[in-house]
Formats: sequence, structure tokens, C-alpha cells
Amino acid sequence: MIRTSTKLIHEGKYAAEVDVELLYNDDSSSPTMSLDDARKLEAMRLALRRGDLAEALRHGRVFELLPVVN
Repeated sequence: MIRTSTKLIHEGKYAAEVDVELLYNDDSSSPTMSLDDARKLEAMRLALRRGDLAEALRHGRVFELLPVVN
């Protein structure tokens, strides 16, 4: 069975949501993801680290984090 899941990535002042497909086997073991989805997560992480928002937006939704001041 395949289910879509959203993974969260945090790098510096940015956070991102990336949709991946998780494959659940019949033997109740942990789910696995495809190599392409793993590469998509890594590409997002590296793009956020570089501050390359145009590249990051190709892989998912990007958010800028702002500190809350009292």
C-alpha cells in the first residue's frame, strides 16, 4: 500500500513541506520511500541551506520563520 506523507525540513530561517510517497509492506515493517523522494528531500535541504528559494520551491512549500518577540 502506498500513502502520501508530508515531511518537514528546517534549515536556518526556513522551513519546508515536501510530499513523499511511503510504501507500506504487508509484513507490517517500517515504511520505505523511493530513492527519487529521498533525493527530493535532500535537494530541498541543500537549496534551503544555500538560500536558493527558487530551487526549493520546485520541490515543495517553503516558509520563512520569524522569531516571536515579547
